[in-house]
Amino acid sequence: MAGVVVIGAQWGDEGKGKIVDWLSHRADVIARFQGGHNAGHTLVIDGVTYKLNLLPSGVVRGGKLSVIGNGVVVDPWQLLTEIGTMADAGIKLLPDDLLLAENACLILPWHRDLDAAREGAAEAGAKIGTTKRGIGPAYEDKVGRRAIRVADLADEAALDMKLARLIAHHAPLRVGLGLDAPDAEALKAALLEIAPLILSYAGPAWKALSTAEKLGRRILFEGAQGVMLDVDHGTYPFVTSSNVVSGQAAAGTGLGPMAISYVLGLAKAYTTRVGAGPFPTEQDNEIGERLGTAGHEFGTVTGRKRRCGWFDAVMVRQAVTVSGVTGLALTKLDVLDGFEELKICTGYRLGDQILDYLPARADAQAAVEPIYESMPGWSESTHGARSWNDLPAQAIKYVRRLEELIGKPAALVSTSPEREDVILVRDPFE
Repeated sequence: MAGVVVIGAQWGDEGKGKIVDWLSHRADVIARFQGGHNAGHTLVIDGVTYKLNLLPSGVVRGGKLSVIGNGVVVDPWQLLTEIGTMADAGIKLLPDDLLLAENACLILPWHRDLDAAREGAAEAGAKIGTTKRGIGPAYEDKVGRRAIRVADLADEAALDMKLARLIAHHAPLRVGLGLDAPDAEALKAALLEIAPLILSYAGPAWKALSTAEKLGRRILFEGAQGVMLDVDHGTYPFVTSSNVVSGQAAAGTGLGPMAISYVLGLAKAYTTRVGAGPFPTEQDNEIGERLGTAGHEFGTVTGRKRRCGWFDAVMVRQAVTVSGVTGLALTKLDVLDGFEELKICTGYRLGDQILDYLPARADAQAAVEPIYESMPGWSESTHGARSWNDLPAQAIKYVRRLEELIGKPAALVSTSPEREDVILVRDPFE
């Protein structure tokens, strides 16, 4: 049995959708293990673009079981919308194709209200850059032990009890934020209306995954966001509300860590970030504009323009360490085509100190200055390359230098948004 975890090794948006889709034809089961529909995966297959937020990227391939694990917070209306969108695109998802963990917690309209109101009330320097889709408040209710879970939709008494607890918590919060009082009866009616459809996909995901493991099936664990947005290991407080590291794959699906045989860490050949927070190698200049234009750097979920900068080897090395990465998938190499000079951050300067890691203190994270080394770029095109022989010599040298600085080998190199434009160095499933 092979279990491969795919995680982002930067601030998300590293191209996980394409790589998971590319790997999924080697897998039997694809499981998402954290986050919510604040994650956006864009897949380009035979010229057709698919944009997914909540569904695992493997849904576009027939004959695979896609699992939404218990570590994901699920907006049930968003889930039904995405299922409908896929059906419109000719991909009909039946309960045999998609399994929703019955112990996953739900994102409710009240969560979205809180998310938007808090972000709107925050002062400029305190804004997180949330997508305002309710993910953070939903995780708060989960750890507060008052969340409504998928299974509760089949138990009206449990639903009444959970709603009473939620009212006690949310009512004063809404008053303080100037929101209308929560209407429990209206929310209950809305949930019961969609309950039959949601429950048709629900079941014990941990059990299905355990069975798959015992049968020797190949399981692909799909993460959202990136390690530097991890609630523990990221640039706190400018992070997401869940653990993004590979260890969450076990907790977020109910399958033990011994099922994981390979951790694939994704990183762009440069760096991007959406939202607020520190970004040592950011290029708020024509270089950043050029990277953003060539890389089409706009968020899948919000459409927000991404901040762009040079590759940060210090940050990626830290991310792959805390996530136990086995090998790298380097994406968007082609975006660097035509640059005469490329820069790589190899360390940070903080006052009179030289650091080889990103410190935990927020003021230090904001104050570090990157130490760069320069490499010559290349004028030839790498777009669509599928073997090392298709790459310019300087592009190969760039990849090799990143491997040295990070301390991990490249398993895959992606050279365009198209599914098959990948240089395979090592198959993570082998």
